[in-house]
Amino acid sequence: MKIALWILIFLGTFSFMEFMAWFTHKYVMHGFLWSLHKDHHKKDHDSWFERNDAFFLFYAAVSMTLFYLGSTTSFWYGWPLGFGILAYGIAYFMVHDIFIHQRFKFLRNANNWYARGVRRAHKMHHKHLGKEDGECFGMLVVPFKYFKKQ
Repeated sequence: MKIALWILIFLGTFSFMEFMAWFTHKYVMHGFLWSLHKDHHKKDHDSWFERNDAFFLFYAAVSMTLFYLGSTTSFWYGWPLGFGILAYGIAYFMVHDIFIHQRFKFLRNANNWYARGVRRAHKMHHKHLGKEDGECFGMLVVPFKYFKKQ
């Protein structure tokens, strides 16, 4: 029973992280911490790193804290919560940084219906250089209209 609950917590956390990514992107990155996110929309430096990369540190710290609590206290569900956040972070990195923005030069030839839809949605998000008038703030789940054939 505990393994089933562990898996359920992990999958629920992974799924909830898509909402957290959307919420953080819309209300924090395009809100009061735009100063950290704006270089992602309009590159104003020569570095491979962006100030925007600092956002992953927050979720990494939350995940590591949950691992620590899971290993040192009776808070055993810190493990599936921490792994759910970690797994979402890996998926986000693979889709956003590697596939869409090509920070590493692989996955560039993925061209199935899901890849095209996610790429199209992200392109629409980046057509806005400022913090206002943005659209499509999610990452792994995007509106159906982006999956329709053009």
